This record gives sequence, structure tokens and C-alpha cells, in this order.
Amino acid sequence: MATSQKEIGMFKSLLANCTVSDLKRAEQWYMRLLSREPDRRPMDGLLEWHLGHGFGLQVWHEPERAGRSTIVLEVSNLDSEALRLSKAGFVHGGPEQGGGARILQLADPDGNRIVIAGPGVIPDPGE
Repeated sequence: MATSQKEIGMFKSLLANCTVSDLKRAEQWYMRLLSREPDRRPMDGLLEWHLGHGFGLQVWHEPERAGRSTIVLEVSNLDSEALRLSKAGFVHGGPEQGGGARILQLADPDGNRIVIAGPGVIPDPGE
């Protein structure tokens, strides 16, 4: 059954979530990744970065589930982002082909996979 635009429209926002074993260590890592401090600390054990209208990233302290998350973040210029990340001390293998567009794969200290994607990986439901 095809999903209609109306059904898609019932969701207004999205917070991706990564579970970590050490919140202080993760906070430092994600601050380097996102180039800023968290926007909110809504409760003990939870950090939030608001990345745009209606979407963001949560980092949640839950050691039993740490390292089992994957998030994909799209950027407008993957080569520039790879250079920025290298300068910030991130070790990576450089951009590679994947999923129909170029991607850059990182892992946080717990092993959560962070995929930085070039333009076109995340489809616009309005198109």
C-alpha cells in the first residue's frame, strides 16, 4: 500500500538517538562533531542538539544499549566536511561511494555509526 502525502504529514519532527556508555565522553565527541554545545539537557542522561527546523540528535546514557545506533546526517559539501572533521581530529577513511551518493563513515567512542552523506542521500518527500 502506497503512503500518501497526508500520512507522511502526520509527523512534524524527528530526533535521532544514539545510546552511549559515558555521557561526558560522548558530549565532548559530539560537540566536536557538531561544532557546538548541546542545545538542551531535558533530563538526566540526555543531551540534545537541534540541527534544523524539526530535526535533531539526542545522545542518551544507556550503557546496556550503547554502540548499537546509526544516524545519517546530510551535508551540502562532503569534501569540505571531511576536511573540517580531519582538522578537528576525527580519523576516517575519507569519502566513499555508498547508497547512491558519497558518504563518510565515523564511529563514536562506543561504536555508534555516524554516516555523513553528500547531497541527495535523504530524499525530500515533497519531490
